[in-house]
Amino acid sequence: MDTGKGLPALPKSLKACLIVSLVLLAALIMINQPLKTGSAPQGMVSFQLAGSADLARAIIQNWGSTGLQWAKLSLGLGFLFIPVYSLALILLTRYCVRDRPGIRERTTARWVRTLFITAGLVDFTGNILLLNNLSAPTDAVSLAATLSSLIRFTALTLGVAGLVIIRAARRHPLTPGQ
Repeated sequence: MDTGKGLPALPKSLKACLIVSLVLLAALIMINQPLKTGSAPQGMVSFQLAGSADLARAIIQNWGSTGLQWAKLSLGLGFLFIPVYSLALILLTRYCVRDRPGIRERTTARWVRTLFITAGLVDFTGNILLLNNLSAPTDAVSLAATLSSLIRFTALTLGVAGLVIIRAARRHPLTPGQ
């Protein structure tokens, strides 16, 4: 099935995952707004990157009980968001290499999928760490959560860069009906 511009339409499963991912991302962004405070200018991201028990405690105290409820809701919704965005990125990778028969492109796609799976697993682990850090922050858990977030951001960035490289290496345009 073609779109009006001659490009093949996205598969239904990819469309569904992308739409659900965007809806969940929008909900997480809205939930994050009340978490933005002086000690947490980026809201939940600031808590993820706190790195020490003292900073994590300061953020939690600044949030208060209402903010703490928003943080728990954000982390809970994150557990739903993680598999959805991971699946969407894996399906997007499959879509991007469907007209790439070359070994280099297929190998790069395997690495990209591995990066996206790694990002999802590390994100899940990070959410568990953050939930544990909400009640009694420790330096070890704060540092582990920070490392988890940094690994996730790196894996997602490298994965997206890999998709760009795969598409930039196009030797022939996508043809309708493939």
